[in-house]
Amino acid sequence: MLIYPIALDAIFNKLIMHNITPIIVGGFIRDSLLFLESKDIDIEVYGVSSFEILEEILEEFGKINIVGKSFGVCKLMFVGYDLDFSLPRMDNKISSGHRGFNVKTYYKLDFKTATSRRDFTINSIGYDVVSKKLLDPFYGIDDLKNKILRAVNLESFAQDPLRVLRAAQFCARFNLSIEYNLAITCKEMVSHALLAQLPKERVFEEFKKLLLKSQKPSIGFTLLREFGLEIYSNNLYVIDEIAKQLTTSSKRNLVLMLAGLYYKAAKDGLELILNRLTDEKELCRDVIKLVEVYNYISLVSLDMIDEYFIYKLATMINIEELLILSSSIYYANNPQTIYKSGELILKKAKKLGVFTNKLTPILQGRDLIKNGVKPSIEFSKILNDAYEEQLHGKFKTYDEAIVWLKRYLKL
Repeated sequence: MLIYPIALDAIFNKLIMHNITPIIVGGFIRDSLLFLESKDIDIEVYGVSSFEILEEILEEFGKINIVGKSFGVCKLMFVGYDLDFSLPRMDNKISSGHRGFNVKTYYKLDFKTATSRRDFTINSIGYDVVSKKLLDPFYGIDDLKNKILRAVNLESFAQDPLRVLRAAQFCARFNLSIEYNLAITCKEMVSHALLAQLPKERVFEEFKKLLLKSQKPSIGFTLLREFGLEIYSNNLYVIDEIAKQLTTSSKRNLVLMLAGLYYKAAKDGLELILNRLTDEKELCRDVIKLVEVYNYISLVSLDMIDEYFIYKLATMINIEELLILSSSIYYANNPQTIYKSGELILKKAKKLGVFTNKLTPILQGRDLIKNGVKPSIEFSKILNDAYEEQLHGKFKTYDEAIVWLKRYLKL
């Protein structure tokens, strides 16, 4: 018996009242069997003849998002869970790309036939809410136990080039070995340039999952390289080190991972690689900035790391994130030694209170106005000079700052 959120019984009971059988499918089942938490739950509903009837039944539980209606899917946020309800369907390939399928729903379709369209056996397991039984027509549970990634159907697998990336991602996330015939199929798909059919943003979404959801992302990237893809990096052990130190921010973690992958690239080369991956300009700028500052501190000797250096560094970058990158690079290349400069920067930054934020300026524009300075183009220069002096330790309190300001204005 599978344990699912008990609050879902309110929805399930209403579906059952209408002679509809709800079956939980896909990732939630897989993750539950691996004792992993998931907030995304896919539910296939059997016995409902139209999408409109399903919408009408579900509407009392919240706002229905029908963005996936053409694929027979509707979404519902309910008690903190992201629910996807779908009708059993068959997919027929009609054109190139990830979305080049003709999708038809069949409410009388049996579970095995409906599930045969899925990518991997570990994603083809279902749980019948009525009978309280696991449904496993393609032996996905055995593959999970044996840590094997196997396609449900190699012929249909080859119709969707995105699945090559998903194969690498799942092997990395769940530490799986790819089944031989599936690996051969992935290599053939790459050799026929099928991934070129995919939009850049869709490829990048899978790339992000591989980077952010894997304990050892190197497994996935090594696999992609074996498939014949160029990944433009030999720094795979660096991202494994970063994976041990991730922050609570997915956005910042992605910056760290991309910087770890490509820190050896020259700036022009780095920009080119990032632009091939994504059109997210802010992300690209953040990665480039982090790599630039890393390159700067990598040339610094221990005797240069004084208080001013730390204060100045904090104005350039988040020191915590910088040290995650720099220590990961260091330990990936020097596993048995102590990262002395990193330890010193860490110690001083925490002591000075600038580990995650720069030093707060004592003097503000209002202080200049109080001391007779009229708003002008000189404002910024005065405040910048004041902040630089503060970083040098020339004043540490507000009273000392005002004394400095009055002296400065007399010059």
